[in-house]
Amino acid sequence: MTVYQRIVILTGAGLSAESGLSTFRDKDGIWARYDYRDVATPEGFARNPSLVYDFYNQRRRDGMGVQPNAAHRALAKLEDAFPGDVVIVTQNIDGLHEAAGSRNLIHMHGQMAQALCALCNARSPWVEDLSADLACSACATPGGMRPDVVWFGEMPYDLDQIAAALSSCDLFISIGTSGNVYPAAGFVAAARDIGAHTVELNLEPSEGASLFAEHVHGPATEVVPAYVDKLLSVSA
Repeated sequence: MTVYQRIVILTGAGLSAESGLSTFRDKDGIWARYDYRDVATPEGFARNPSLVYDFYNQRRRDGMGVQPNAAHRALAKLEDAFPGDVVIVTQNIDGLHEAAGSRNLIHMHGQMAQALCALCNARSPWVEDLSADLACSACATPGGMRPDVVWFGEMPYDLDQIAAALSSCDLFISIGTSGNVYPAAGFVAAARDIGAHTVELNLEPSEGASLFAEHVHGPATEVVPAYVDKLLSVSA
């Protein structure tokens, strides 16, 4: 295996599925039970804020007590032990990467444990239920508090920082993603364009599997620790 210096890792819902959190696009996933237009768009929030609050309040409660799995811990181990740079870009809004010990982390779709004021754009840690009558701690105005998550039709966070990391990486790894949500689905092409080696670690081939130079398919708790151990064995 080649010795790499700068690794960018993209993670998706498949990474947290083995911790017990639902994915979105599987046949029994979240979007099989809810219409995303009702609960994950600015228009849905404007139309029926109570439904959106209930949806995210329940997801926040469901995530309480969920623990990181072996794949999360392996990525934290890689970040800690790898002699070069490791950047994790996650589409997940859970806090399992942090709970496992990862620190060099970009939450491109926001975080469940934060609230955003739609009126003044202030962000704050948040673990309780959200509702329309809550006032923002920054502007003191009620009615604007919402989950700090990126909805359909909104721009993901920190795209410039992600682009900078991709532009200098020599290894790009995609873990637990469907490969059909942009802009994240385009990261592999950006990495390929600068000559980086590209790897898909996924339960099954994603929609963009043909774009990767290397594939390892299987449960994340098995394939991610094994791949991390292989990387660390050649970089020691």
